Amino acid sequence: MSNKEPVPYTEKQEKFGTSLIRKIGKMQVWVYRATGGRIWNTFLGAQVCILTSTGRKSGQKRLTPLVYVEEGNNVIIAASKGGMSKPPVWKYNLDANPDCEVQIGSVNRKARARIACPEEEEDLWPKLTAVYAGFDEYRARTDGIRHIPLYILERD
Repeated sequence: MSNKEPVPYTEKQEKFGTSLIRKIGKMQVWVYRATGGRIWNTFLGAQVCILTSTGRKSGQKRLTPLVYVEEGNNVIIAASKGGMSKPPVWKYNLDANPDCEVQIGSVNRKARARIACPEEEEDLWPKLTAVYAGFDEYRARTDGIRHIPLYILERD
């Protein structure tokens, strides 16, 4: 294991990574939903939920597998896109239309998304990195390039 500080991805790495995330994400969503969240419900040991947002341009439902933590009745997700320089598309979808759904296991519930304020982020980031340490690397890769916002999905 290297002790080098993470550096931003190259344009070529981001293009490949985006394509890979999209393809694997589609497969994971299909398996997760087909099995009621019993199979392929983790990413490197961290629990995964399925976010359903509405495309800001298309109006179509968009399903995305994401690492999450629960905080009371809320679900916390990070718009990290693996530490790439641009945020994930679902972030823009939630910004345009915060009404969404979140599936954990076989339970799918309506929610309303909002961006965590700085004080909330200070409390929530350690909880996310406790379940998936890769978030620390993602934040280091994007340092000085972009802020990775946390979204709080307030469930009905």
